[in-house]
Amino acid sequence: MVTSREKAAGPLLEICVDDVAGLDAAVAGGADRIELCSALGSGGLTPSRGFMAIAANAPIPVHPLIRPRAGGFTYGEAEVALMEADILAAREAGLAGVVIGATTAAGVLDIGVIRRLINASQGLDLTLHRAIDVVEDIDAALDLAIELGFSRVLTSGGERHAEEGIDVIARLAKRGSGRISIMPGGGVRPENAGRFLAIAEVRELHASCSRAGVGEPRLTELGFSTETPRHTDADIVRRLKAQLRLGLY
Repeated sequence: MVTSREKAAGPLLEICVDDVAGLDAAVAGGADRIELCSALGSGGLTPSRGFMAIAANAPIPVHPLIRPRAGGFTYGEAEVALMEADILAAREAGLAGVVIGATTAAGVLDIGVIRRLINASQGLDLTLHRAIDVVEDIDAALDLAIELGFSRVLTSGGERHAEEGIDVIARLAKRGSGRISIMPGGGVRPENAGRFLAIAEVRELHASCSRAGVGEPRLTELGFSTETPRHTDADIVRRLKAQLRLGLY
């Protein structure tokens, strides 16, 4: 949960990164918290143990995403055990929290799997990731997240981009007010941040603040890179942080 001290300091900016350069850029740009990932092009996957260890030296809180593969969020026993082991790695690295979630084939949050992940996360701050965006009843899922003790929910309002789901985000923020933080994410940029910050209960934003680059032709040819790889941009982080700090909305 966002503390009273954090509220006094203004809205918080969480930046998701998937490499060391991105971590450095996010910190340099003024991020308040890091969501540590690999493979952001696939929606983000669990970072390596080594990346967790390096990120533990960052001067701001770091929360690794615990997602063992691309695709949906319904997991088998071996995958749950893998996530438990990854959470242990995060705890051993000294990271501040974890970003977790799981669903059933019926389209609801998987309370059994999530409880196992929470048990493995003892002492760590908890964020429910965008698994909530694929459930059938997002309001019921929010109520369950509150019951399970999550500090925040990362959501695009059930849409591909958070701007498209802003009405749902506003509804969730009002429903969870005083009990859980709703953190919009998915296409959040300096240009649209004000739309989310205008929701009275929203005190955190999540973004990648990335910029498309140009891939090296030989690496692209061999399949080691895309033609337009994206990289975290410190200047975009600064611009977005300025929106939060100065209230330019």
